[in-house]
Amino acid sequence: MLDFIKKYFKAPEPQVTEAKPTEPVELPADIRTAPLSSEQIEMVSSVKVDFYPPQIIVGSAQSVGKQRDHNEDTLLTFNAIIADGDMGIPFGLFVIADGMGGHLHGEVASGSAARALSEYLIKLLYPSLLGLDPEPQSDSLQEILENAVREAQQAVLKRAPGGGTTLTAALVIGEQVTMAHVGDSRAYFIYMDGRMQAMTLDHSLVRRLVDLGQLTEEQARVYPQKNVLYRALGQTEPFRPDIHTHLIPHPGFVLICSDGLWGCVSDTEMFNIITSSSNPSMACNRLVEAANNAGGPDNISVILVQYLG
Repeated sequence: MLDFIKKYFKAPEPQVTEAKPTEPVELPADIRTAPLSSEQIEMVSSVKVDFYPPQIIVGSAQSVGKQRDHNEDTLLTFNAIIADGDMGIPFGLFVIADGMGGHLHGEVASGSAARALSEYLIKLLYPSLLGLDPEPQSDSLQEILENAVREAQQAVLKRAPGGGTTLTAALVIGEQVTMAHVGDSRAYFIYMDGRMQAMTLDHSLVRRLVDLGQLTEEQARVYPQKNVLYRALGQTEPFRPDIHTHLIPHPGFVLICSDGLWGCVSDTEMFNIITSSSNPSMACNRLVEAANNAGGPDNISVILVQYLG
């Protein structure tokens, strides 16, 4: 296990580490601030508690929504911890996939992608984490995650021809989180000083039009083709996922969600719900409730991760 730790657990620099150049990861300037409530101020101002071993607290929730008759989203959470007296290491894998392509095709596509990616990563990394693999992987975590997305792509092409899916995955090892992203599900970092930062860039037609200056943000919200994606698993044209590595926020949260949440609930409302909830599970249920209260036009999936260390 020590060789595995030496390879993957060097303290990363606190900035984005991009994958070998595919397309540059340009994070949108989507940092919002809002007045903090008394509860939020207390959380920021309170004395820091050191947790040993460091651990990951996870909540999740899902709903078919108010206007759909079936669910095409898939979410997956997997987390573990190993502490042997010398060091404590949390490990977590968190995935949301939003399927498309009509009844059966969408849900099979999202389920196949999430399962294939997770199976690949867990089979490859878990033995090394537990010290059962005498030859730790030589590839970087970003390369491993990119290969996992390829496995997910092949699973979709095989099991759901004609269907497609988004895929947003976060792999947490120690204080480091490596993300892979295709489509328009999203990952955010939530900081207790009032910031909420989008960590993924939508691969959608409407996002590209906004970036080109052809649409304003207000126009994009009501654009007729706002759900059209130019990159998704299941498409036959070659593509590469966005992959990048960060220090996980703590205190703070990682939020992963389908567009059934972020398309209905504002950043400010999501931030307030998360930071005023007693735990991640309660926060996720309240987020889903807020999306349904806003009309629930799509399936809603949400995962909230809190690192304590």
